[in-house]
Amino acid sequence: MFKNNLKIAWRNLVKDRQFTFLNLLGLSTGLVCTLLIYLWVNDELHVDKYNEKDGQLYQLFKNVPNSDGTIFTSENTQGLLAKSMAADLPEIAYAVSVKKEGQLGVLSSGDKHIKAKSAFVDSNFFNMFSYHLIEGDKKNMVPDNSGVLLSDKLALKLFNSTHNIIGKTILWDRGTKFGGLYKVSGVFESLPSSATDQYDIIFAYNLFIEKETGGMGDVSFWGSNMAHTYLVLKNGTNIDQFNKKIKDYTKDKIRSLYANNDMIKYEGDLFAMRFSDVYLHNHFDNGVLSGGRIVYVRLFSIIAIFILVIACINFMNLSTAKASRRLKEIGIKKVVGATRTSLVFQYMTESLVMSFLSLVIAAGAIVLLLPAFNQIAGKQIVFNFSSNIILSVIGITFITGLIAGSYPALYLSRFNAVSVLKGKLKTSVSELLVRKGLVVFQFTLSAVFIVAVLVVYKQMNLVQTINLGYNKDNIIEFASEGNLRKNPDAFFDEVKKIPGVIDAASMEGDFLGNPGHSGGGISWEGKDPRLGIEYYGIGVSYNCMEMFGLTMHEGRSFSAAYGADSTKVIFNESAIKAMGLKDPIGKTVSLWGKKNQIIGVVKDFHFQSLYNKVGPFFLYYSPAAENNDIVVKIRAGMEKQSLAGLENIYKQYNQGLPFEYKFLDESYQKLYASEQRVASLSGYAAVLAIIISCLGLFGLAAFTAQKRQKEIGIRKVVGATAASVALLLSKDFLMLVLIAVLIAFPLSWWAMNEWLHSFAYRINIGAGTYIIAALSIIVISVITVSFQSIKAAVMNPVKSLRSE
Repeated sequence: MFKNNLKIAWRNLVKDRQFTFLNLLGLSTGLVCTLLIYLWVNDELHVDKYNEKDGQLYQLFKNVPNSDGTIFTSENTQGLLAKSMAADLPEIAYAVSVKKEGQLGVLSSGDKHIKAKSAFVDSNFFNMFSYHLIEGDKKNMVPDNSGVLLSDKLALKLFNSTHNIIGKTILWDRGTKFGGLYKVSGVFESLPSSATDQYDIIFAYNLFIEKETGGMGDVSFWGSNMAHTYLVLKNGTNIDQFNKKIKDYTKDKIRSLYANNDMIKYEGDLFAMRFSDVYLHNHFDNGVLSGGRIVYVRLFSIIAIFILVIACINFMNLSTAKASRRLKEIGIKKVVGATRTSLVFQYMTESLVMSFLSLVIAAGAIVLLLPAFNQIAGKQIVFNFSSNIILSVIGITFITGLIAGSYPALYLSRFNAVSVLKGKLKTSVSELLVRKGLVVFQFTLSAVFIVAVLVVYKQMNLVQTINLGYNKDNIIEFASEGNLRKNPDAFFDEVKKIPGVIDAASMEGDFLGNPGHSGGGISWEGKDPRLGIEYYGIGVSYNCMEMFGLTMHEGRSFSAAYGADSTKVIFNESAIKAMGLKDPIGKTVSLWGKKNQIIGVVKDFHFQSLYNKVGPFFLYYSPAAENNDIVVKIRAGMEKQSLAGLENIYKQYNQGLPFEYKFLDESYQKLYASEQRVASLSGYAAVLAIIISCLGLFGLAAFTAQKRQKEIGIRKVVGATAASVALLLSKDFLMLVLIAVLIAFPLSWWAMNEWLHSFAYRINIGAGTYIIAALSIIVISVITVSFQSIKAAVMNPVKSLRSE
């Protein structure tokens, strides 16, 4: 029986090639989009799931109060926290402090020099995270202060082997504090690509404590938030009860240890979050978890489902449009004894054959499109044929076939044998409403996609064109590394002589959300003891502020002409306002116990992404030898010449190291990489949705033209023109499209306002967006329907009437 159904299905598909082509095009397009999104979603959901203790592994966060009453959520915690909590709280099996280094260092052995990412970890790190040691002492994996662990990838680059390198000496260059000679204590296997934290070299956390005791980065007291804290909770621990218990843990510690409890005002409420959830659930609004990348995972999952549904609707419409051609087949089969169940099974078989043929086409298209998709999505997805992937793909295809074929099968199998043999195909009002409702649904989604694409594009345009308060154009940044730190003045003198170079300076931190220092440890005479302010601070060398075009509101910037500026500080307008200072120039403030005089107030500018409002900010003088980044401003039109000169000088100082630089405006754009990807993927989804919807509309137009063939012939005989007949057939479809547009607009307004809510600076969705979307949908619909309408209108009426 099944074999016969397959033969009949294949013959029908081959017999009506136009029908088969349109259905294959619609279903395969829908499957391509759905399967690509499935691969992306599957990849996102597996990020940071590599740890054996995943279900018990948590990261600590802190909700810190701002001066304006809002709450800032931070993953920076005290370096003392892990050890203290492990001793005090029986629910904790292991706790670890980790200091992640954002800036790359230079690792050298012999004549090889390699840039590497480092971290400082304490003794429980490898009891919590699933690193596998290739060489070294597995019982004591964390090295002492003179030892390091290398990743297998780094060991291969440095020594061409991962074995027999224990005890070898390497030179680490990462500033004056941590630079020096270290011995290799072990080699660990690099984490899978699904891990967010990838380290090349690991040091002991005790080394970090030793080097960072004292000054603004002091890790020896509870006012310093310089580390990330991770916990493994014992089995059976209730995370909600645990979070209630630790909420005031750090406040209680500060209160018990320090007579001056002023820093409690800056201290936040602790809470633990499952480590593998952080990647997807990483956006907090006023201290409350409000989304993150999970929003895009859900969004594109819904888009994939909707596009697949649109493709299924397209199949349904085309199948029912073809129904009149199969009336005699249905009638004869019923006369000779075919049951409705057997007919349903036959037509469902046709649908499944079509689905799996579409899958073959879709699989080939995915192989071709995956590199481009990876580039758009910023991924390294591989279309491997694992059992999970194969079963998922087959399942998606099978369900698609069942959904797509369900309505046509039930619709075609219900006809009365006598009626269909007489050529009478009666259509009920409910059937018309179903088909028209499906078209409205299709174009509603298409209109929503178009509005979404337009809104995302306009918001990204705002991001690119808004006045940031500083000039980021034609500025490159690169690491101050190797020998550049040893004699920075000579390096800068040579750089400024390069044709096209306007100026050069250095920074500790940047204007892209990475502070040199941050926190609330700033006080001044007359400060309200109830006032708590979180500051964002950046260290700059001379000329740096001028190079970025920062504007002074009052006072002066840092300058060598005034002598020692190491004890001076500059605040922005928002900081002065929050501090409540009158006539701030010349007043003294204490930055983490260090006295500094205010010499200027800079006008507010955006030193973070547009997700955040401009908050309290300060600049402090930091000499070039202590800064991590070098910034160089280049004259427009001379980039190639200037970069060649910079590379030449850089390699004179750092032989064997590649000259790696970034343009500041490109780095700024990367702050919104997720949004840019959403815009691109939404644009492609909108195009696919419209194409598939138009195929469905094409099918419905064909169905209607067939049903009204006799009416059209009579109208033409009595004098109707081709134009009037085309308009008659088109107006009903245009009405459906208009209804879809009216439904789509409030839905899209709500959805896009929810998305824009995460931006502190956002566009207003104007009427122009909806007008463009409506016109686009209407024009596309008119073009689609016109083909069938004009074809029916120009048909010879004699032929139409004779066929009846």
